[in-house]
Amino acid sequence: MRHVFIVNPMAGKRNSVQHLLEQIRRLLPRNAYEAYPTTAAGDARRMALEAAQVGDEVRIYACGGDGTLNEVVNGAAGFENAAITNVPLGTGNDFLRIFGKEGRKQFARLELLLEGPQAAMDLMDCNGLLGINTVCAGIDARVAADVARFKRLPLVSGTGAYVLSLADKLTKGLSHPMKVDMGPIHYEGPTTILCVCNGRYYGGGFYPVPEAMPDDGVLDMLFIGDISMPLLAKYIGKYSSGRYKECPPELVRSYHGEEVTFSSEKELVAVVDGESMYGRSFTVRRSERKINFFYPLGVNYGAKPVAAGATL
Repeated sequence: MRHVFIVNPMAGKRNSVQHLLEQIRRLLPRNAYEAYPTTAAGDARRMALEAAQVGDEVRIYACGGDGTLNEVVNGAAGFENAAITNVPLGTGNDFLRIFGKEGRKQFARLELLLEGPQAAMDLMDCNGLLGINTVCAGIDARVAADVARFKRLPLVSGTGAYVLSLADKLTKGLSHPMKVDMGPIHYEGPTTILCVCNGRYYGGGFYPVPEAMPDDGVLDMLFIGDISMPLLAKYIGKYSSGRYKECPPELVRSYHGEEVTFSSEKELVAVVDGESMYGRSFTVRRSERKINFFYPLGVNYGAKPVAAGATL
C-alpha cells in the first residue's frame, strides 16, 4: 500500500509540520511513502486526484486544516482504491470532532492512523463542490466567509477577526431574503440560518444536529427564517449545542433527506467545509460519489459529543 502525505506548510505552527515529518520518517520505510507540500490553492485537490488515478491501493493524508481536507475530498472522491484522512495541523478540523474530544487528538498520532479502519462516507454536492462535513448559508456563513478579510488587518488575531466580522454582519441585519425548498418546507422571506449537516460540527464548536451520521445516506438540515435579536439570543444556545428539538418548531424547522435548494435576487454566500462560494442559486444534494475515510485505531465516529460553544 502506498501512503501519500499532502502537507499544507502554512497550516498551524511550524513545529507541527516538522513533528509530522519526523513521525513519517520514523514509522515508514522511504519507498513506502510520498510527501508533497502545497504552495497554492488547488494543489491538494490535484495531488489527491493524481494519487488516486494510479489505481493501486493508496492512503492519502490531508495534513492541514479544513481547507486542505476539502481539496483532498474533491480530488479523491469516487475512487474505491483510495482512502483519505485528516492529520490536524490547522486551527479548525471540524469534521474530526465527530470522533470525540480525545479521538480528535489521536489523528495527530501517525502510528494509530497507519493501520486504522476505514468507512465509506457520504458526500454533499453544493453546485459541484463536494463537502464531507457541513454547508451553511445564513449569517454564520457570512461571518465565516469574511474572517479572512479582517485577519489581514495589522495586529488582528484569528479571534479578533471573527469578532470584527460578526460585528460587521450584525450592523447589516441578521437575515437576508431567500427562497428555500427542503422536503415539505417551502419558504420565501427573510432567512437567518440554513445549515446542512453530513458531519456534526462546524464553526469551531456549533453542534446543531447530534443525530447526524456521515454514512447513513441522509443529510440533516436546519432552517431559521425571520427572527429578532432577542429571540436569537434566547435560543442560539440550544441550536448550537444540539438541542434544536427544544426550540419552537415554527422557529427552528428541520428536515432529514437528500436535497435542499435556496436562492435569492441578492448574492448569497454558501460555506462548504470552510470554503466560500458566491451566487444567487444553490442546490445541495447527497452526492452519488462517496469517499473512503480512515481513522485511528480505538476511536469511532459515534463518539460522545465534544462540548460546543454558543457563539456565532
